[in-house]
Amino acid sequence: MTVLIVEDERTLARELGIFLHQQNFTCTVARTAREAREQLADTPFDFVLLDLGLPDGDGLQLLAEAKQNEITAAFIVLTARGAVEDRISGLELGADDYLAKPFSLPELLARMHAITRRRFGLHKPLVNCGAFHLDLQSRRVLFEDEEVGLSVKEFDVLSYLVLHKNRVLTRLQLTEHIWGNLPASGFDSNYIDAHIKNLRKKLSQYSEVEWLETVRGVGYRVKQ
Repeated sequence: MTVLIVEDERTLARELGIFLHQQNFTCTVARTAREAREQLADTPFDFVLLDLGLPDGDGLQLLAEAKQNEITAAFIVLTARGAVEDRISGLELGADDYLAKPFSLPELLARMHAITRRRFGLHKPLVNCGAFHLDLQSRRVLFEDEEVGLSVKEFDVLSYLVLHKNRVLTRLQLTEHIWGNLPASGFDSNYIDAHIKNLRKKLSQYSEVEWLETVRGVGYRVKQ
């Protein structure tokens, strides 16, 4: 999934980016409120990690604007402000969670996983898809007790489609969420088509994959 890190402290922003990249998130960093506004206007992020003390404005104002503009990303406030009033303000404005600095990176990851489960109505990280089971935390696809060998990007494409089951996702939507915001000149629908072809080939060795549908001229859908 895609993450916007809104943090002016370069060391922390770098640590967050490295850690989340290792967990297969695609990260973008904004060091000012202005940069964050521009990124949010251009890219449909899944998560925003938001520092409140930005050099050109208050993160709470940025949060309020994002909610007014119906930005659908999950916001986690990361700040040195530990006062109860600040936490209440952030949550009332629509933040999904709050972590006071310093915080544990594994705890942040666990909270992101918890938010993902809540948003998609999951009670556990295991999702059924046809005859297959997707473990979103360990990033594995299982058929009965056997693991299906998928590449990182193949799993990313499949899991994103499964989380949005019964919804048609365009090739551009999938590309932006898997590879981040690409300029129009860099978009190539073959990125997605090739991964879907490989997914079908690998999964069909175990069971039928008629649930992975091509919507002609639009994109793909997992139908359940």
